[in-house]
Amino acid sequence: MGIFTRARDIISANINAMLDQAEDPEKIVNLMVREMEDTLIELKASCAGAKAAKRRIEQDRENAQKQIADWSARAQRAVDRGRDDLAREALFEKRRHTEHVEALDREVAQCSGVIDQYGEDLKHLEEKLNVAREKQRVLVQRHVHAINKRRAQSDIRRMDTSDVFARFDDVEYRIDRLEAENDLTGPPPIPSLREAIDALGGDDEIEQELRKLKSTTAAH
Repeated sequence: MGIFTRARDIISANINAMLDQAEDPEKIVNLMVREMEDTLIELKASCAGAKAAKRRIEQDRENAQKQIADWSARAQRAVDRGRDDLAREALFEKRRHTEHVEALDREVAQCSGVIDQYGEDLKHLEEKLNVAREKQRVLVQRHVHAINKRRAQSDIRRMDTSDVFARFDDVEYRIDRLEAENDLTGPPPIPSLREAIDALGGDDEIEQELRKLKSTTAAH
């Protein structure tokens, strides 16, 4: 199992726990991206550690190779001087360092494999993270739009209720009543020009009838 696969399982476990708790969708998306970013940082740190370990092993291998060359030269000097016993001890040391180099070669190969695995995992995770960030942007926009739409629909439903229009009717009734009260308590209406002239004509008829009554009374 790759390192990225294990990290993905951890992320999935955290997200599933939040889904079970019915958390805010936007919060879940943000957490998913943050989990992936944190995992990416950890993978990079681990990869850097593996590379540093490989460099240390390679340095040890170089030192061991030098020891092999040195003990080989010592063995040759001992043989040249007829000291086979010392040459034999030098060859034992040479073999010991040779075996150490072989072990270090295996460690270098293992480190290289781990580093290669880290490289693949980092590549996959970075690709996933780029996709996740784009989905995060889209999902957050959709979530905000959905919340605003729901709020707008709620406001519309509230305005469509009969209570709102009943309040309008009540206000209209109050205004009608106030206007009626003003008509009753206000000054008498000013007659128009036509009405004023017609009223003058009516006064002349009464005066003529009054004069007739007076002339009849005087005749008797």
